[in-house]
Amino acid sequence: MRRIGASVIERVTQACVYASMLLAPVAATQAATEEDPWEAVNRPIFRFNDTLDTYALKPLAKGYDAVTPQFLEDGIHNMFRNLGDVTNLANNVLQLKPHAAGVDTARLIVNTTFGLAGFFDVGTKMGLQRSDEDFGQTLGYWGVPSGPYVVIPLLGPSTVRDGIAKYPDTFTRPYRYVDHVPTRNSAFALDVVDTRASLLPAEKLIQGDKYIFLRNAYLQNREFKVRDGEVEDDF
Repeated sequence: MRRIGASVIERVTQACVYASMLLAPVAATQAATEEDPWEAVNRPIFRFNDTLDTYALKPLAKGYDAVTPQFLEDGIHNMFRNLGDVTNLANNVLQLKPHAAGVDTARLIVNTTFGLAGFFDVGTKMGLQRSDEDFGQTLGYWGVPSGPYVVIPLLGPSTVRDGIAKYPDTFTRPYRYVDHVPTRNSAFALDVVDTRASLLPAEKLIQGDKYIFLRNAYLQNREFKVRDGEVEDDF
């Protein structure tokens, strides 16, 4: 099944990042290797995560994608994205980006009210484009270096900076403030499965050493986001 609307843009962006790796020069791979001094430790963790994904998370995502009606799947995805706009807003404020913060605020108001708690992405249809910010990007914006590449158990690719930044971002997410444990865990599980399902099409682009491919894609994608798309072209 294929997502439509805003989710298509998200998938195309993800696919473009992966596809760019197919054309990256050898020098780029060597540079990425220099940023991965802990590869001997990262690879076993990567294999653990990949095994868990192959036999648990991926089958759940495929089942979810197969049995959930498209309109409902898109609506659920939009609701989680709407919640994520709180994180985008907070980090745009920290990066002193008033225009982007204003757009985030407008999206939250419009989608939460007219979009029925975000089930419909009314904001995008009104021309309010969604940001994609987190505290790791905020630190990078203010000059904090990424540090070595690291694979975190269960969470996957990251860097020292981005790994540490994951904790502050939890204060902008709803799970921290939901006291009812079954509700909190169910919502979190659905969010994870929905996110995994949205990445299923991108797997077809992976070639060669999966560890290296995903590492390079992650590092290039993070640089692109931290610099707001203003990166030097190696070609």
